[in-house]
Amino acid sequence: MAQTVIPALLTDKVAIVTGASRGLGAKIAAQLAAAGASVCVNYLNSKEAAEKVVADIKAAGGQAFAYQGDVTDLAQMQAMAAAVIERFGRIDILVNNALPSYQFNPSADYTSIETVKWAHFSQQIDGIVQGAVNTVQAVLPQMKTQQMGKIINISTNLVYNPVVTYYDYTTAKSALIGLTRNLAAELGQYGIRVNLLAGGLLKTTDASKLTTEEVFDYIATTTPLRQATSVADFANSVLLMASDLSLAITGQSIAVDGGLTMP
Repeated sequence: MAQTVIPALLTDKVAIVTGASRGLGAKIAAQLAAAGASVCVNYLNSKEAAEKVVADIKAAGGQAFAYQGDVTDLAQMQAMAAAVIERFGRIDILVNNALPSYQFNPSADYTSIETVKWAHFSQQIDGIVQGAVNTVQAVLPQMKTQQMGKIINISTNLVYNPVVTYYDYTTAKSALIGLTRNLAAELGQYGIRVNLLAGGLLKTTDASKLTTEEVFDYIATTTPLRQATSVADFANSVLLMASDLSLAITGQSIAVDGGLTMP
């Protein structure tokens, strides 16, 4: 049931999903394509994986292409936006999912204020915040011309409930909340909606592949819905925010974790 989509929901829409070669990004790309969108599958290094995502989308009857580009480089993001417009004629949806390589290790030196280095912060801020700013600046001219667009920033529920103090990662993801609200306030006049979705520990991504069933079971018992959130569940929430069903929603920061956090 979690993977059910409405095929006509995004008909004639064009989407860019950053960091879409695997995990959550790949599932988001697949769900948007299944709902009718033409999708640009952005990746940094994983060319083979990105091409597999595209092949799977096409095998299911969708439209997609892979594009290599570093979100921390504005010129590369502008080139990506130009490639999407050349191929599909427009840009309706931007999903800022890309993030720097990260190890979710509770004993790492970036989980204590006594040992975390500013280099840890700057790596995450550059990859997460600068990356989102660059992609928004790249797609904005086209969205303003269209007088419409959907921008969806992906964050974490650790910003609401830091059960593990990942200082660098959580601080950068928290900054996306401020960015989202400012973008929504400025861009609403152009018909552009900007929202943020904050996920919990998803079952299962690269980040959570070492998580034991016991941990997932514990999360389920402490969550109102009594289940861990799946990657497909989260991707369908992105689908909702990308569609016209959410036209009255902008500037919001929404947790997608079964009610585990209620910000």
